[in-house]
Amino acid sequence: MDLTSGPYPQLDSEHDERGQMEITIVGHSTVLIESEGQRIITDPFFRTSWNPAYRRLTPPARAMDTLLDVNAVLVSHNHWDHIDGRYFRSLPQTVPVIVPRKMVWLSKLQGIRNCVGVAPWDSRDFGKIKVTAVPAHHLIVTVGFVIEAEGKRVYFAGDTYHGSFMREIGVRFKLDAALMPVTTFRIPMTMGERSAVRAAADLSPKVVIPIHLGIEPRSPLLRTKHSPAGFKQRLQAAGLNSDVVILKEGARWSC
Repeated sequence: MDLTSGPYPQLDSEHDERGQMEITIVGHSTVLIESEGQRIITDPFFRTSWNPAYRRLTPPARAMDTLLDVNAVLVSHNHWDHIDGRYFRSLPQTVPVIVPRKMVWLSKLQGIRNCVGVAPWDSRDFGKIKVTAVPAHHLIVTVGFVIEAEGKRVYFAGDTYHGSFMREIGVRFKLDAALMPVTTFRIPMTMGERSAVRAAADLSPKVVIPIHLGIEPRSPLLRTKHSPAGFKQRLQAAGLNSDVVILKEGARWSC
């Protein structure tokens, strides 16, 4: 299925000539991926003070209205910190929003109009970019995504626990980078440092970029000392070959 028809914006020619995939951390699990004249955003979440149990540590690096000119949106799951109804109501209806197939009904209730449901291993094309949904395991129905362009492969995990499916993802795609959650709360919502190391061992990416760093529980009793730096130390101690690139909000990395 090719979803490239329609009035989608193009990147400037300078970007096209570089032949790279560029990854910009907007905040938390919201990531802008640019390549091949296309712009894809993941798990858009721009609110700063909405949940009574969690607080946002830093505001998003980009304003919501500057990221409406995208070619596609990838939604891993429908938890409050990965989906923003205001953004979807502002998004042009021509822009496809890729969601887990079993959650299309809920996605529509949350403001998404142009839903495209996918199951694990389904693929969609956006110009010269290929997006494949991959298995994930979380508290609700979820998927991850592998984005392929310019001969590069980037894995966006969304929120997932470590699972045996990661080995298959690593074998199928030979990942250049993995965008993975590597912090946790006392009620674990994502991978902590140890399970993220196991995930990196199975995925074997050249680079791991930690995500899901933008919120924390308001109660100190629910916080842990897990951190991207702690994950990096454990990864090195395990003798794994993956590099760890820790990006602050607004920072950009190219592969």
